[in-house]
Amino acid sequence: MTTTNVKETIRRTYGDAARRATAQTTGSCCGGSSCCGSSDDLATKNPITSNLYEAAQTSGLPVEAMLASLGCGNPTALAELAPGEVVLDLGSGGGIDVLLSARRVGPSGKAYGLDMTDEMLALARENQRKAGVTNVEFLKGEIEHIPLPDNSVDVVISNCVINLSADKDQVLREVFRVLKPGGRFAVSDIVTRGEMPEQLRGDMQLWAGCIAGALQDTDYTAKLAAAGFKQIGIEPTRIYTAEDARDFLEAKHAGLAAIADQIAGKFMSAFVRATKPSACCCACG
Repeated sequence: MTTTNVKETIRRTYGDAARRATAQTTGSCCGGSSCCGSSDDLATKNPITSNLYEAAQTSGLPVEAMLASLGCGNPTALAELAPGEVVLDLGSGGGIDVLLSARRVGPSGKAYGLDMTDEMLALARENQRKAGVTNVEFLKGEIEHIPLPDNSVDVVISNCVINLSADKDQVLREVFRVLKPGGRFAVSDIVTRGEMPEQLRGDMQLWAGCIAGALQDTDYTAKLAAAGFKQIGIEPTRIYTAEDARDFLEAKHAGLAAIADQIAGKFMSAFVRATKPSACCCACG
């Protein structure tokens, strides 16, 4: 499996998701349970992507932003964003976490969204227009090569996207580069505990579905430290049962559903925190 193959699979999968999200609100042939799949393929019934946002949070946001939400957590609720901060969302998709972040940082702050998928970027920009949010900018690019200057961002968030990268070390180096001294890494991601069956690691659909590329918790911590981060922590937010695993695997690859018991309790959604050290040393007052 090559990095190029992984990226193209992810690009195609999330491009399709953006089209389905749009179709469900326009009544085209791909809406509902018709030719292109049901809404269950998106965030409504998936055991990983479902029930992540409270209604009070998403009030006033376009429905398409919710339909295209394919994350595994709610980083905006955990990142403790403050007015005036600059936030970057890696793999911003339909834009829900960017729009929520923009509310939290207020008009004196800014929220960037970075995505490599044209369809998702188009959907996110339309969602921004509908929401009437002005302190937002969506950028095209890959999370391994962030198109922002050094030391330009206060907080980097992401919602179940870093696990999709085949070069996570490069992603974390880039995050460290763009963060300001004292800046925060605050992402939701899929993380594993213990070894996962090898047949999961090689399945392309499961790379696009958040499982195959997930790091073991100890590996995640080590990679963050190698990139230069301090104050590293991993907090489980949802640990998946055998039933959860079976539901997900049957939807993605029915032939793998039989091994659900082997991964019960071994993969989880987690909030991953880390801090870029301040430029100050002990002489700072």
